[in-house]
Amino acid sequence: MENLSNTPTLSNFVMSSQKDLSLTMLLNSIALSCKSIATAVKRAGISNLYGLAGEVNATGDDQKKLDILSNDIMVNALKNSGVCSVLVSEENEEVVLCPDKDSPDAKYVVAFDPLDGSSNIDCNVSVGTIFGVSGDDMICAGYCVYSSAVELVLTFKGAGVQCFCLDPSIGEFVHTRKNMTFPEGGGKKIYSCNEGNSQQWDKPIVESVDFFKSGAKPYTGRYVGSMVADVHRTLLYGGVFLYPADKKSTKGKLRILYEGYPMAMIIEQAGGIASTGLFRKVVGRILDVVPEHIHDRCPIIMGSPRDVEVVYGFYRANGVDVN
Repeated sequence: MENLSNTPTLSNFVMSSQKDLSLTMLLNSIALSCKSIATAVKRAGISNLYGLAGEVNATGDDQKKLDILSNDIMVNALKNSGVCSVLVSEENEEVVLCPDKDSPDAKYVVAFDPLDGSSNIDCNVSVGTIFGVSGDDMICAGYCVYSSAVELVLTFKGAGVQCFCLDPSIGEFVHTRKNMTFPEGGGKKIYSCNEGNSQQWDKPIVESVDFFKSGAKPYTGRYVGSMVADVHRTLLYGGVFLYPADKKSTKGKLRILYEGYPMAMIIEQAGGIASTGLFRKVVGRILDVVPEHIHDRCPIIMGSPRDVEVVYGFYRANGVDVN
């Protein structure tokens, strides 16, 4: 049997870097959830888990069978961790109170999207899980992408961004990418957005995307429609991901607590910029937005400083201050 004592696993990393048993227990519960969801995603066709469940979630999206299963996996694991007081899930209209909520050990609030991009699951496109952990402030954030490999990307406040790949031979997340940052100079010139909404965008966003597509060496367009997949590629290769507000969805489509905040924390700590674009009359950081309710939304523009600054330039050219 393989000796795991010196293997750079997720548990070893969290314990050695944070020296916090309760935080290690929490991340172990999240990792266990991700392993279980990864197995469910792989077996979706065999287990008849494709298709709609016939219900609508808290934000008005049609629920897939895998949405419900993934949510149950996350909620049960976090409830049983003994260190959580409150859970916020995309799939639950109200907060979920944990049985140990009054215990002094239950000091964490976890907000999560159990299966981001699930509208793509039936055609076997990459999907993922997004989560943010808070105490008095946001402590850590991460996402897990389910694709040809299962990778969990994690960051702690004031620390770097780390990536762990699930090794199926030992059933553990192994530390494979250390201190991830955006490629020097901004990396590949890639823009990622749903251009089907372009007629509804504000002028600076239209001008920004036109800029990305023009010139002697235009940017490459890449858009999966799964935030985890699009952000993961942006983090690794460079470029910019946009899901701006528009005339139909004045707050954008992505939720603040379990999509905007976690991804913004990861992007910023990897040396990128995570902005709202024009939202509530200002252009500012996603992490400075105060949600009005647990499922509130905000626009999202995130990526390498080189490319987000292009968007900022068009806002300034149109007389909009950038904070």
